[in-house]
Amino acid sequence: MKAQRLELHVHSRPENGISTRAEPHIAVVLPTAGVLVVAAYIAAQMLSDLMSLKIAYVASFSVDAGTFIYPFTFTLRDLVHKLLGKRCARIIIITAGVINLVMAGCLAFAVWLPADPAWPLQSAFASVLAPTWRIVIASIIAEVIAELLDTELYSLWMRYVTQRVQWSRVLISNAISIPVDSLVFVWCAFGQWGELLPGGLSDATVWAIFWSNVLLKGAVTIVSLPGIYIVPGQSSAGDASIAWQKRN
Repeated sequence: MKAQRLELHVHSRPENGISTRAEPHIAVVLPTAGVLVVAAYIAAQMLSDLMSLKIAYVASFSVDAGTFIYPFTFTLRDLVHKLLGKRCARIIIITAGVINLVMAGCLAFAVWLPADPAWPLQSAFASVLAPTWRIVIASIIAEVIAELLDTELYSLWMRYVTQRVQWSRVLISNAISIPVDSLVFVWCAFGQWGELLPGGLSDATVWAIFWSNVLLKGAVTIVSLPGIYIVPGQSSAGDASIAWQKRN
């Protein structure tokens, strides 16, 4: 497995304008596949949030277009877990949530900026890309909760059930975390909560959105199951998450 190697050297204070290198130094080794999978995970998170701005009508169900991309993030998270370990999986989940929040803030800033008088698309830009903060916050909360849960379930399955049948760890963890994700998202984003939140949808509509999300995400999960075999496990990749080599 090829790896990206980054060496961090500790330098002493310069003497007579000359900096001297002090040992030890630390070498950080990142598997190339790990870098690619992390990048794909972050990209899929951002793309799914942007695509969710389009509400599609598919097979008699109303569903946001991001639902076709977002389920792949669960399998990509599993690949990160397999390559880099549980700690790194947790880190990228939180990082992705922060990035999505920053992206929404950047879009809000872009909408707020005065448009050039010669540019006729300000209203269209604002109507599509201006964030609905209730939906943004609901999406991020659901993502973080569900994918942290997916991390724990994946880890427990490997520890107490089996490490051999790799597709089973993906199927079981996704089978629980995906309904949790959909439940948290639809009720936080669209529920009325006993009329506590104005502008929400009826309970029947919220449940219809929930089931359409679960069914579509479940179908994508089945399609993505073979993806777990794309990358090697930690022992083949070199180290559990990031190899820290200290030399004296």
